[in-house]
Amino acid sequence: MNILITGGTGLIGRALIQGLNTDNIIVLTRNKKNAANILPAHIKLISSLAEVNFNELDVVINLAGESIVGRRWSEQQKSLICQSRWHITQQLVEKIQTATKAPKCFISGSAIGFYGRQGAKAITESQKDVYDEFSHHVCQKWESIAFSAQSDKTRVCVLRTGIVLANNGGALQKMLPAFKLGLGGPIANGQQFMSWIHIDDMVAIIMATINQPSLTGIINATAPTPVSNQVFAETLSTVLSRPCFFRVPALVLKVIMGESSDLLLYGQHVIPDKLLKNNFKFQYPSLQIALKQLLLKCDNNTNNNN
Repeated sequence: MNILITGGTGLIGRALIQGLNTDNIIVLTRNKKNAANILPAHIKLISSLAEVNFNELDVVINLAGESIVGRRWSEQQKSLICQSRWHITQQLVEKIQTATKAPKCFISGSAIGFYGRQGAKAITESQKDVYDEFSHHVCQKWESIAFSAQSDKTRVCVLRTGIVLANNGGALQKMLPAFKLGLGGPIANGQQFMSWIHIDDMVAIIMATINQPSLTGIINATAPTPVSNQVFAETLSTVLSRPCFFRVPALVLKVIMGESSDLLLYGQHVIPDKLLKNNFKFQYPSLQIALKQLLLKCDNNTNNNN
């Protein structure tokens, strides 16, 4: 199987490449030297789509995009977030559309931010009532571009991904220092929902979309048991055997992060309905089990490096 991946050096991309059972992987990257240091030696690295014959590809996996969290959303940053997703997706779609033997499957990233801020109501892929804000705007156009690759030759899967939990990057690693010091706690009133996914299940979802033709269209890539921010903070503190006394005021976040603080102050209660109906088996359906596995693995890695 011949697979092209964009965003291969990111958190999900690196884990996916480790899990793929094929040597025929091509990764599009802006920095070949950096990618060569991160990825296995057998990966073919390219810096332009012109280097790829799309007639020879079986699957295209599009994971590229500037991180949407961690920086204030200036107009320049907003443009970078949008264009880093829209532009490469449009390029891939055009290549797929003009191929005489198009790839069988195009898997493109998105996020549960498509739904915008929501309350406690459970949301499935059929949800139509969205909150029109920046995260929705980014994802709506991103998905629309991706779906233009759909044809009788190419099946399109769009993954609305939740908060990816991993022990080598991402949201969890940003939380751990404060929680390990006993300074962690919920954000604002803690009632906003967090729809999360263990990195191993995220990889398994992508593998399932490659191999199961019944999986198509929008797919919520989240664990089946989303929790409130309060419960998340309490569970992480319990797993770490640390107190959970502190609370981050909403005003503090708004002052520090500006509009991007909305990602932390509001959430979505997302259910992976399509995966469940297709009998996908989550290895880590419970937050406590997921955190214990990740933190135990993290501790083992630390001990092995000492």
